[in-house]
Amino acid sequence: MSRYRNRFAPRWSLARQLFVLQIVVVAVVVLAGAALAWYDADRRTTEAARGEVVAVARTLADQPAVADALAGPDPTATLQPLAERIRADTRADFITIMSPQGIRYTHPDPSRIGKPFRGNIDPTRMLVETYTGTLGPSVRAVVPVYRDSRLVGLVADGITVRVLTHELRRQLTALLLAAGGALLLGGALTYLVNARIRRHTHGMRPAELSRMYEYHDAILHAVREGLLLVAPDGRVTLCNDGAAVLLSLDSTEVEGERVSALDLPPSLVETLGRRAVRDEVHLTDDRVLLVNISPVRSDGRDLGTVVTLRDHTELQALSGELDSMRGFAESLRSQAHESANRLHTVVSLIELGRTEEAVGFATAELDLAQRLTDQVVGAVGEPVLAALLLGKSAEAGERGVEVVLGEDTEVDDAALEHLGSRDLVTILGNLIDNAVEAVTDVPNPRVEVTLRSTSDGVLIRVADNGPGVPAGTGELFRRGWSTKSGDRGLGLALVGQSVRRLGGTVDVGGEDGAVFTVRLPGVAR
Repeated sequence: MSRYRNRFAPRWSLARQLFVLQIVVVAVVVLAGAALAWYDADRRTTEAARGEVVAVARTLADQPAVADALAGPDPTATLQPLAERIRADTRADFITIMSPQGIRYTHPDPSRIGKPFRGNIDPTRMLVETYTGTLGPSVRAVVPVYRDSRLVGLVADGITVRVLTHELRRQLTALLLAAGGALLLGGALTYLVNARIRRHTHGMRPAELSRMYEYHDAILHAVREGLLLVAPDGRVTLCNDGAAVLLSLDSTEVEGERVSALDLPPSLVETLGRRAVRDEVHLTDDRVLLVNISPVRSDGRDLGTVVTLRDHTELQALSGELDSMRGFAESLRSQAHESANRLHTVVSLIELGRTEEAVGFATAELDLAQRLTDQVVGAVGEPVLAALLLGKSAEAGERGVEVVLGEDTEVDDAALEHLGSRDLVTILGNLIDNAVEAVTDVPNPRVEVTLRSTSDGVLIRVADNGPGVPAGTGELFRRGWSTKSGDRGLGLALVGQSVRRLGGTVDVGGEDGAVFTVRLPGVAR
């Protein structure tokens, strides 16, 4: 298959392509998650800092001691120790208390006391902002201080971005560890999935898989043989066009159904449930099928069975006609052999001078052989049936079984016009064979064959003086039924199939032996 590969197509198998794609997807998802987590942590840290600086600034602004000190002659002496103490107890990097004009009374760096505050101030309302001051970028809050409804100063406190970044770095370490763990876990799971896909696709590339499916589909629809795939639970997982035609099923409705639920002969349903079958013949309403079943396993797992069906209907019909011709040839051979024996007898009688006895013997034997031939040819005008009767009579005669025609045997050729010679050969030949088999072990074995035209068609009757058939005839024409041991029983099943196909009926009876009576319509139903 490698020579069909596109030289410009990727050389990677489907499993490898999916593995790389999944790794990229996992990496993108993990990195995107980490970025979102970082953004969220930064936002929450900033919000927490803003809330904290507002709380500290408001707490100081609301203290009466701070307002009194701002109204006093030396605010720095009172407020600097207080501001530094509160700054040490909180996360604040600076606490600045100033005049309404922004002149500092307190600062972490005493050298900056008395200088103007760097940042935005609004004596009428609270401000919260991120601003770059003397200590660098910081999140700060500025709150006005009132005494007796008069603005006496401002309180500003803030947390530098440097401190916030340090806290974020600690969170980032945990975040990176979590992201790395997620990436490793995702990679491991992706590798396991890739190994499973590689095992199921046999390392093939997408183009090869697609091409294989196209070949597979084309072959399934092209072959005339039937193909069924049956799962271990007995459900049909695949039914090609050939199987649908041979079994008279709809392939679109069959798949997914259990074999036992299909409209098939019971013997075939039973066979499809087995694990292994080789060249077993089965009959449907209008076909003779050769069935083979093989189990399917992969990596020690049971995948079910593969069922192949081949149509042997035409072959079976031709085989019946060939048997008829072979029987006719056997009849001629037998007659030639008997004629040679009779001729030797006649010659010997003449040499002994017993001429009259020789003439009488020759004419008697000739009359006996000719009488049977004349009776068959006169009663049955259809040459194939006549040849079949003569051949079966000769074969039975060599086995010591007498085959005779019924006295009322007479078939009008017009009555056979609508009946196929193949089906007639199948019916008559198998009934005679079955009767001959039945009488081989009885004294004075005899089989009587009757063919007669009736008002509504043709009657075929085969009677023997054998042991008869057991009570109940429901199973007689099912594949496999036989009074003999071994792999027998197909003949009567073929008889039943041909009779049903011609729209006729078959009955079984008899007291001293078996009598099979087939009634066929003059016009095919």
